[in-house]
Amino acid sequence: MITGELKNKVDKIWEIFWTGGLANPLDVIEQLTYLMFVRDLDQIDQTRQRESLMLSIPHKSVFQGKEQLKWSIFIHKSAEDMYKIMQAEVFPFIKQLNGNSGTYAKYMADAIFKVPTPQLLERLVTELDELYTQIDKMPDKQDARGDLYEYMLSKLAQAGTNGQFRTPRHIIRMMVELMDLQPGDTICDPACGTSGFLVAAGQYLKERYLEDIFYNKEQKTHYDSTMFTGYDMDRTMLRIGAMNMMTHGIANPNIAYKDSLSEQNTDSGKYTKILANPPFKGSLNYEGVSTDLLKVAKTKKTELLFLILFLRMLKTGGRCASIVPDGVLFGSSNAHKAIRKEIVENNRLEAIISMPSGVFKPYAGVSTAVIIFTKTGAGGTDDVWFYDMQNDGYSLDDKRTAIAGSDIPDIVARFKSLGEEAKRERTEQSFLVPKAEIVANGYDLSINKYKKTVYVEETYPHPLEIMTEIRQLESEITSGLAELEAMLRG
Repeated sequence: MITGELKNKVDKIWEIFWTGGLANPLDVIEQLTYLMFVRDLDQIDQTRQRESLMLSIPHKSVFQGKEQLKWSIFIHKSAEDMYKIMQAEVFPFIKQLNGNSGTYAKYMADAIFKVPTPQLLERLVTELDELYTQIDKMPDKQDARGDLYEYMLSKLAQAGTNGQFRTPRHIIRMMVELMDLQPGDTICDPACGTSGFLVAAGQYLKERYLEDIFYNKEQKTHYDSTMFTGYDMDRTMLRIGAMNMMTHGIANPNIAYKDSLSEQNTDSGKYTKILANPPFKGSLNYEGVSTDLLKVAKTKKTELLFLILFLRMLKTGGRCASIVPDGVLFGSSNAHKAIRKEIVENNRLEAIISMPSGVFKPYAGVSTAVIIFTKTGAGGTDDVWFYDMQNDGYSLDDKRTAIAGSDIPDIVARFKSLGEEAKRERTEQSFLVPKAEIVANGYDLSINKYKKTVYVEETYPHPLEIMTEIRQLESEITSGLAELEAMLRG
């Protein structure tokens, strides 16, 4: 957890950008990410050089013949010289790396340097260097770096920039905990954005399987390189997502530019876990959608197409937790019914967790739910677990202030003890619904279809009693008016 002092430093850097003319949060994050990458490139090169000397093995520096481009060198230049080096040499240099220095470098080709003046760059470089020097002295510096980047990304949540908004971290964490991740998993988010789900999955595994992963060379290589896959069509988000994972200690994740719903994505039977909050309220042309997805349900709606895609991408036995708009659960179109039927009849639907409509405020008020299912290809749905989340730990207005009484710990605990849920009544917050009842209701998966409302009997006075009270009040009013009139007449 980062300290208030570090947060204040980040806020100061943000203010420097703001007063310097860069007010778009996405631009600020991106420019900061570039500077972080330049500094990290120098730090990693120095570390490898030291290791090569200790092990007496050759090392070819990425800066060979271009030592002036190192952060540790140009930071001591004047503001004007630093700006010239950054704009004319450093930036073109990192744009040409093309993946030779990790996942992040792959997406630098169309990066744009937007810091407008030498004075602004000097202030930013100085503040950022001080910030990371302070972090490097901390015993848990890797965790601190990750937390720091998350704090920077939280600034995006305050803006809902470019129609993109982050899934709340506590909702992501809940979904990760429900998935029961294992060290051997291959995990994918086909609409990864800032890589929030993948980062949370990595943190969960690190907390629970530290020795199994980090003291096993094969598992550590899997964790760093092949465990996590994320796709997105926004190259800015790919850069930010890759840096988010790198700052959280995942060295070389597979973060790639790909239109997940198109023929470009050929992944099939590849992943053991999928965690996602795919874009919804979108409509595509049939020509842009992979034909095998349309065979399940002919639709242009992205929220339905992604569910079909998840089933294709999962290995048999693989599990998915995805956020969906409520309309997916009860929509009456043929496509809506077809995808729900596919999940219920040909795979194993496990749970529907209904969330309050304020979860994505202030930038979206749509009602959503979490759907959890396992790909079997041969059915297996028995009883489906429903939970009516009413409190996610934050107020449901635009301010989203932290409040007590979150349902999330209860959701995780109950889901992991489904054997005890059979005794619950439909009037309670969670309950099981047999598959046969879901089928009889046209595969409707909305919780309101099955939840029973408790009606509390109210007792009201007899009408004659009410009439007596009204007359008494009327008499008091008449008396008061007569008294007032007498006073006015003197």
